[in-house]
Amino acid sequence: MALGGDDLESRFDEIVRLHGAALRRLARAYAQTETDADDLFQEICFALWRALPGFRGECSDRTFAFRIGHNRGLTFRHRQRVQPVELSETLAARDPGPDTLATRAIRRDRLLDAVRGLPGGHRQVVLLSLEGLSQAEIGEVLGISENNVAVRLNRAKKRLRTALGTEGGDE
Repeated sequence: MALGGDDLESRFDEIVRLHGAALRRLARAYAQTETDADDLFQEICFALWRALPGFRGECSDRTFAFRIGHNRGLTFRHRQRVQPVELSETLAARDPGPDTLATRAIRRDRLLDAVRGLPGGHRQVVLLSLEGLSQAEIGEVLGISENNVAVRLNRAKKRLRTALGTEGGDE
């Protein structure tokens, strides 16, 4: 599927329009500052632009974009030698009242701290799951089996329940 010129630009614009907000949240998860997140998002977009002509359509555009975003995030984190995860935007509500905002901020901060405490493999599957990717899509993005994704998610949920003091609670 060789794309060129206007077709390439149109396809890129469509992918960024559909998945740009999620890729921005992904960038925030790998960066510690808003400036770094903006830089990483630009890197993700540039990498997406460079990879798009070679995209063969063997997975969805969404999976393709997240794979690029994840790989750029890992490279960025390695270069920066910092711990990732800023999930505030991922967990932020739409149109909440002040009481709801305060309650959610407390929960979000607790969850963010708990997610930061997860091992890298668990943190990755939780982040991608929060973005709404299926286990099959997460497996494609991370290059692991769907079963491995399920195991990591279950282990991450157990760690999160323990960290948040909800060991006996329902999911």
